[in-house]
Amino acid sequence: MSDWRTRAEITSDVVLFRYVTDPVERETPEVYVWDLDKTYLDTAFESLGGLWRTLREKAFQKRNVPGTGTLVRALRDYWQETHKGRKDFPIYFITGSPPQLEDKIHDKLAYDGIYPFGLFCKDNVQNLTPRRLWRLTQQVGYKLQALLQLRLHLGDNVRQILWGDDSEADAVIYSLYSDLCSRRLEEREARVILKYFNVIGQQVDTILRLLEDVPKQDPVEKIYINLAADTDADYYLKFGRRILPTYNTFQLALDLFQDNRLSSAQVVKVALDLVQNFNFGVEELENSLDEFIRRPVLADKTVEAILPVLQAQKLIRPGFTPSVTPKTIISSVGPRIFELDGVTEPWVPSHIDYMRDDR
Repeated sequence: MSDWRTRAEITSDVVLFRYVTDPVERETPEVYVWDLDKTYLDTAFESLGGLWRTLREKAFQKRNVPGTGTLVRALRDYWQETHKGRKDFPIYFITGSPPQLEDKIHDKLAYDGIYPFGLFCKDNVQNLTPRRLWRLTQQVGYKLQALLQLRLHLGDNVRQILWGDDSEADAVIYSLYSDLCSRRLEEREARVILKYFNVIGQQVDTILRLLEDVPKQDPVEKIYINLAADTDADYYLKFGRRILPTYNTFQLALDLFQDNRLSSAQVVKVALDLVQNFNFGVEELENSLDEFIRRPVLADKTVEAILPVLQAQKLIRPGFTPSVTPKTIISSVGPRIFELDGVTEPWVPSHIDYMRDDR
């Protein structure tokens, strides 16, 4: 729409569209933040051709990453069921798409039954000059700035669950955001790391200026990374177990069920969507379940609870047996499981070597 500038908060190439009021944002105890590109929608704008195709697509032509539409609706439904009287759903999206596409993205999300609290866009059209083309694919500074701007709209003790993928250093971005908010990084070290990831000086200053007004508290409860580029899941161990890489939305649904954010019936809905609409088979679902048990992610109690439900729906064979015995729970807080027997990696490391990339 031609009037997007009148509806947006604009800071350099970070553009925020807000769809709810300040009190609604500040009163929400838990917020989902979802990277739109390659995590929710199958988009590509890393080149001029990809950006042009993205600009021309109509809302109904935008394709979901398999299962994400059903998964987000399931999260919405569970949120509304467990927060009686709430008809909203506290989710924000961050995209590298330009703000000229905001109306199409909003229409696509509405088509999927999702009405977000807000949407961040990147004003990449201003980067379509010879001296700025390199910024088309540089997302670390943009997303960090967006996350810190969002943090200032939320309550002091908010919990955030973040979704990203392995094509745009989202694990680095989300971990840096966590380290900055909790002040685990000193300013000098932060500047060195941001420069390493090609964040330009002006944006570094903006990020650190925003941080001055951010509460000294780590808002990040969990981080999910969609392995769109088939990065080895073991690479993410250096970021701690709070980051969970997944190969598909069925694995996502399994962990969300374990964390009491989805019901077993909703896990079934996600699995059925993958089978009926995205050519998944029983063998693929079994391999995904088994891989999660081997890693290990799923506790024995979780497997005992979900396996009969999946078998009753013929999504897992009656004779299926995991290749390893599921681990027992060592520590949990309320419904959230934080440690399984035999796991040695910390939940959140005290220090991450961001400049060591050993994928």
